[in-house]
Amino acid sequence: MNELRDMLGGSVRVQSQFLALRMREALPKMLEAVPAAKRDAIRKRFDAVAASGAGTFALIDYVNFKGEGTNPKERYKGEGWGMLQVLEAMEGNSAEDFGKAAAEVLERRVRNSPPERNEAKWLGGWKSRVKGY
Repeated sequence: MNELRDMLGGSVRVQSQFLALRMREALPKMLEAVPAAKRDAIRKRFDAVAASGAGTFALIDYVNFKGEGTNPKERYKGEGWGMLQVLEAMEGNSAEDFGKAAAEVLERRVRNSPPERNEAKWLGGWKSRVKGY
């Protein structure tokens, strides 16, 4: 256990670089997944959110929390819950707007989820997490 703690503690910089890389690599995947007519709006929202420290954190956290939103298997009733869906749902361009849209997307996920999964049990924690953006 101590060796594992030491290894994780000694690799924080590399872990942070990986998380940031995943966020940067998400944009091309998302743009490829949407019709050409939507790409400019998605890119502009992504860039606007990423322009602040809080926004960069929100993008890094969300993509590592719920994914890019491009996997067709990550859908309920045809609707996803990844970063792409949050960017599509945004009404503004700030980290706070991203957080509000994320909460709406996660609420929709729960509404669309199979009842036997009981995903409502996680919604409070999910919303608390994205409220911090």
